[in-house]
Amino acid sequence: MSRVGNKAITVDSSVVVTIVDQRITLKGPKGELTCVLDSSISVDFSDDQIHLKRGNNGKDVKSKHGLYRSLVANNYEGVFNGYSRKLQLHGIGYRVQKKGKGLEFTLGYSHPVFFDSVEGIEFVVEGQDKLTVIGIDKQLVGDVCAKLMKLRRRDAYKGKGIYFIGEKIRKKPGKKIKK
Repeated sequence: MSRVGNKAITVDSSVVVTIVDQRITLKGPKGELTCVLDSSISVDFSDDQIHLKRGNNGKDVKSKHGLYRSLVANNYEGVFNGYSRKLQLHGIGYRVQKKGKGLEFTLGYSHPVFFDSVEGIEFVVEGQDKLTVIGIDKQLVGDVCAKLMKLRRRDAYKGKGIYFIGEKIRKKPGKKIKK
């Protein structure tokens, strides 16, 4: 059984923690994030550590305890260090370039595909086939990466598509000729 909710979150002195009712706000060098907690979870901030405590030992309360501890820890990590995900385009002629605040992709369609910028997200293009998605909200960074990957679905036979850097590209074998 996991005991994630019982772990304390150690906070650096550069991060300001504000607790009002069931709302915890973290303000750090990268920005500010807020997390609204369930009424069954209470928060205690002392000695540069955040402790989340549950009201009772019900099954749903135990699961929420670990969940909210992870959400608060992710928010702390985001305002202190930030999050980034690197993507790579695989395919002949697949390119990405920055246009204003958004991105313009050439993905084998008859037209270029434009992806508008998202508030709280920054794009860094490295070369013609690599880009980095940077932000302070872990969930938002992952969501934007998923939307970018949907622009061109992965081809299971040729390996074309948009991938995370370091992700293994698995190809299906094609038809084999019987002799």
